[in-house]
Amino acid sequence: MKTRQLKYMTVFTAPLVSLLAFYGHGWWTWSLVIYAFVMIPIGDAFSKQSKANMTEAEEEMALDDPYYDWLLYALVPLQYIFLAIFLYQIKEPGLTSFEITGRVIAMGIGCATIGINLAHELGHRINWYERAMSKALLLTTLYMHFFIEHNRGHHKNVSTEKDPASADRGEVVYFFWFKSVIFSYISAWELEAEKLKKNGQSFFSIHNEMIRFQLIQLALLVSIYFIFGLMSMIYFIVASFIGILLLETINYVEHYGLRRKKTGENSYEKVLPVHSWNSNHAVGRIMLFELTRHSDHHYKASRKYQILRHFEEAPQMPLGYPAMILMSFFPPLWFKVMHKQIDEYRKQLPEGSALA
Repeated sequence: MKTRQLKYMTVFTAPLVSLLAFYGHGWWTWSLVIYAFVMIPIGDAFSKQSKANMTEAEEEMALDDPYYDWLLYALVPLQYIFLAIFLYQIKEPGLTSFEITGRVIAMGIGCATIGINLAHELGHRINWYERAMSKALLLTTLYMHFFIEHNRGHHKNVSTEKDPASADRGEVVYFFWFKSVIFSYISAWELEAEKLKKNGQSFFSIHNEMIRFQLIQLALLVSIYFIFGLMSMIYFIVASFIGILLLETINYVEHYGLRRKKTGENSYEKVLPVHSWNSNHAVGRIMLFELTRHSDHHYKASRKYQILRHFEEAPQMPLGYPAMILMSFFPPLWFKVMHKQIDEYRKQLPEGSALA
């Protein structure tokens, strides 16, 4: 197996480490937290940043290779297996608050990195079964409306004031959470209502996917309650909320302070690589299925993760995603680093170009 293929197998290390959290005690319950936010950032800091892109021939070979798709498919049932393990193990008698917290956060990290991030990749596919898998993954973090809002809202309005998931310069991440979570949810209802009206279908009908999503999520919670008990259900809700906040923090990081130029009263310039922060830090790239090459993803959302490209003109993050997430939790430090990064980046752009 080629190194290019084999490297993505490292994604499975995170679920394996989560087993230490679910079955371990004491500091072992925090093993995934340490792995995700200490070991991976250190790995990013010492790994070589590669700007290399595939040739057209290599891209065609990668697209024709089913390995890259089957790797994603294998993680879907695995997410449900680990959810079941979490729900059972969180009931273990004698757990301290410290241990419960470690296990809940570990599940929350799984909700973000597999439940939402992998769903994000599959949600951009055109095959019905891949889109179904995307929704199934989003169910494990109670964020199914992301499928609607991200694909039909965020990608259309990214880096404009119309997009709740694009952070303004000077916006604190904690306030951004409220804005993005609440208004993205409202936007999903509005987008679905608009679609139903266009198709001549009733809002209050089985055709309304938002209504279906709420019923499916409620059914999952009820099932967890009857199978695992009230406390397991509550801990799952908390873990899901942690996963959601991690996802929204990634949204915060990805487009912070970048804005598209207005070309009319309700129109904006085309989405370009300059409207998303890019990162070539190797470990974070691999662990998140190339999500950190976000500039290319927004430039052409249909490109699969294995062929995402680096763009020289795209703004570059000073650190990898996990480290940037941690930095965002300390607004003064975040503003100091990122505002300098934005200002230096704009100086490099030719006069009259986007963001200059």
